[in-house]
Amino acid sequence: MKTIYWIGYQFFRSAGRAFYNLNLVNGDKLVRDGGVMMAANHESFLDPPLIGISHPENVTYLARKTLFTGLSKWLYTKWDAIPVDQDNPDMTGLKKIIKALKTGKKVVMFPEGERTMTGELGVALPGLGLIIAKSQATVQPMRIFGAREALPRGSGKMRMAQISVVVGDPIYFNKKKLSGYKGKEGYQAIADLVMQAISDLEDPR
Repeated sequence: MKTIYWIGYQFFRSAGRAFYNLNLVNGDKLVRDGGVMMAANHESFLDPPLIGISHPENVTYLARKTLFTGLSKWLYTKWDAIPVDQDNPDMTGLKKIIKALKTGKKVVMFPEGERTMTGELGVALPGLGLIIAKSQATVQPMRIFGAREALPRGSGKMRMAQISVVVGDPIYFNKKKLSGYKGKEGYQAIADLVMQAISDLEDPR
C-alpha cells in the first residue's frame, strides 16, 4: 500500500473496530486477481471507507469532482480516487472507471447512486451495467448492515452501532455472457442482476 493510503486504511480500520465492532463476513471470498468492481448498497457516508478497509489491497474510490481542490485534491489523489461529475455525468468519468477496472484495480461502486433515506435497497442505475459491459470486470457483491444506524443520511451525529460488511460470491462477466445484453435495457438488466446479488446477502447480526 502507498503510505498515505496505508495511514487512512489503518485509521479507519481501527475506528471501525473500536466504535462499531466492525465484522467482515466471508472475507475469504474477496477476489484478489484482476480488476474487480466492489458493488455495495449505500447507507451512509461511512460506506466508502467500510468497503475500502474490507480489502487487504489498495482500492479505488469515486469522489465528487468538486472535492478535487486544494488539500482535498492532494488527499483524494493519494487515495487513488476518480473524480466524477454527479450533476452532469458524461463519458469522461465512465471511461476512467472502465480503464481502472481493465488495468486491474479494485473499484468501489454503489449501484443505487445515492444513500438510502429509508434503509431499503434502491434500484441500480443503468450506468453500472454499461461499465460492466465495457470492462468485463468481475463484480464482487457486498452488503453493509448497520451504517445507517451509525450515521444516517441527513444527520451529522455519529451513533454507536454494530456494523457488518458481508461479501458475496463474485459474478464473472465475459464477452459470451454479456452478448445477450444490448443497449440501455441490457445495461439495466446487468445492473439489476448485481443489485439482486446484493439483496440476497443476509444480515449476520
